[in-house]
Amino acid sequence: MSKEQLPILAITMGDPAGCGPEIIVKALADQQIYQICRPLVFGDAGRMAMAAGIVNSLAKIHATAEPQNGLYEYGTINVLDFANVPADLPFGQVDGRAGHAAYQYIEGAIRQALDQKVAGIVTAPINKEALHKGGHHFPGHTEILGELSQTNDYAMMLSSDDLKVIHVTTHVSMRQAADLIKKDRVLRIIRLADRTLRLLGLEKPRIAVAGFNAHAGENGLFGREDIDEILPAVEAAQQEGIAASGPIPPDTVFFRAAKRKEFDIVVVMYHDQGHIPIKLLGFDSGINVTVGLPFIRSSVDHGTAFDIAGKGIADSGSMTAAIAFAARAAQGLAGQTAE
Repeated sequence: MSKEQLPILAITMGDPAGCGPEIIVKALADQQIYQICRPLVFGDAGRMAMAAGIVNSLAKIHATAEPQNGLYEYGTINVLDFANVPADLPFGQVDGRAGHAAYQYIEGAIRQALDQKVAGIVTAPINKEALHKGGHHFPGHTEILGELSQTNDYAMMLSSDDLKVIHVTTHVSMRQAADLIKKDRVLRIIRLADRTLRLLGLEKPRIAVAGFNAHAGENGLFGREDIDEILPAVEAAQQEGIAASGPIPPDTVFFRAAKRKEFDIVVVMYHDQGHIPIKLLGFDSGINVTVGLPFIRSSVDHGTAFDIAGKGIADSGSMTAAIAFAARAAQGLAGQTAE
């Protein structure tokens, strides 16, 4: 594949006061990234230059106004420059100016993705408090992406080397999660899991569906969600030809997926049910993927690391993995479109 055929990926800089700028610079020090995609940072050129200095990178910062005009060569970091970060903005502090800037990068990347000028979006971490102080009242990236792309049918998937999970519910209380676990919702997430893994090259993904209650409800003894809502969703998916199994007790399903390799992905019922095993198995390399959007979106699976931001020591493994995932998915999507 020639350089001109490689997908252009929008990499949002995240909160300028966080670790986003430096982990992007570190990730783009890997020459292999330029062999699988054309990376374009949506951010502030001055902040990126500062980050390059912090991590002792010799990369050149090249500001461009249009994705197609970037100089996609190893050693050059292309930045679609919003020029929206004050030079004296401190690292490691919640600041509404940083939150507003981070929102602008996401908004700009979504616009370019919808216009098909970029093939996917990779996001560096944002700070929710700074985002709110900047005037943008969203729980996080996922909700911004859904609203600005006018998408209702989306879900969060987490991926590490050993395990993939996709969530039925995310940023809600446990009490609310129980109310949201309905057959139609569970079935929709099973379908999204199947569609996403097929996009990544699996012909018949093996999907485990975790139970919600202890022992998957023990036939209704410990709660009715598993038998009344989750089981019917699994059976409906099976009738559609999807290789779904469950509900499987939550205390064994991750062992069966990650260690025994019986499944390719686990459909989980709530936030921590999926996040805990992923972060245990791959804290530095795990990534976050929003599936169901009209474009590809992956992200690091960690926060802004305000305690170490600006010191040049933040680990870039998750960012590298997120870029690689988006590049592979974009190429898979292009292949399906060509067919």
